Amino acid sequence: MTERSEMSKGLWATTAAFVIWGFVPVYWKAVGDIPAREMIGYRVLWGLPCLALILKLTGGWRHVQAVFRKPRVLGVLAFSASIVGLNWFIFIEAVNDGRIMQASLGYYINPLVNVLLGFVFLGERMRRLQWYAIALAAAGVTVLIVAAGELPIVALSLAFSFALYGLVRKLIPVEAMPGLFIEVLLLAPLAAIWLGLQYSSAGIAQTTMLTWALVPLAGLITALPLGWFSYGARRLTLATLGMLQFIAPTGQFLLATLVYDEPFTQAHLVTFGLIWIGVALYLIDLRRRAQTTGGASSG
Repeated sequence: MTERSEMSKGLWATTAAFVIWGFVPVYWKAVGDIPAREMIGYRVLWGLPCLALILKLTGGWRHVQAVFRKPRVLGVLAFSASIVGLNWFIFIEAVNDGRIMQASLGYYINPLVNVLLGFVFLGERMRRLQWYAIALAAAGVTVLIVAAGELPIVALSLAFSFALYGLVRKLIPVEAMPGLFIEVLLLAPLAAIWLGLQYSSAGIAQTTMLTWALVPLAGLITALPLGWFSYGARRLTLATLGMLQFIAPTGQFLLATLVYDEPFTQAHLVTFGLIWIGVALYLIDLRRRAQTTGGASSG
């Protein structure tokens, strides 16, 4: 199979993953009768068999077995599991509370937070355009703080929790899918206990059969996009991945403004405008770096 064909498949797979992540609020809205504190448990429990199936099909079980022979790595994955679980909960809660726009803001600035954490914790050198991009994002968030009189907690929590998750996972030698399976496996007993404590016959009675029928899809929504992303990431350059990742927050932004009629004020316009300019600088920097290095591989 030619390299061009492999890249084309990787592009389609990665694009599909980001499109799903961009429009996944539609699903969380559909199951909105079930509180986020319960849906996070169902997401974990239904995600486990879906991830296991993907590992079976891709031959990833040997990586899982290798991790269980490394207690230190297993301990770090337990920590990363708590971070990603928190990130999932914040996102589902934000969708249910009508704050999809804030969620999209968080994922727009997330790559810039990644750069900042790399500078602080890994000693990675920040280039001039990256500094400008982060400064513009900070200015945009400041505008929203001044206008609203409060911190955009959802946006900042999503951006920093996901960036921290990425940082932790970067420090341990575990592939994406096996690592996520172990994280979900570690969360599963807690999820089962939590759902047991949340059990309410009245709540079940108030939830429609259609909603319950949709609940298992939480597993596919968790596993399938990550599987496609992992497949594509090994076949695309970092510059291409950097550009594609903004499909997700753009989809969320469009849903918030065009479908769910969330307020979009002048302050939001200024904030997003500054962040979009920062994102453009980030992408220009990625492109320049790819041209300089000949297009570094992501995998």
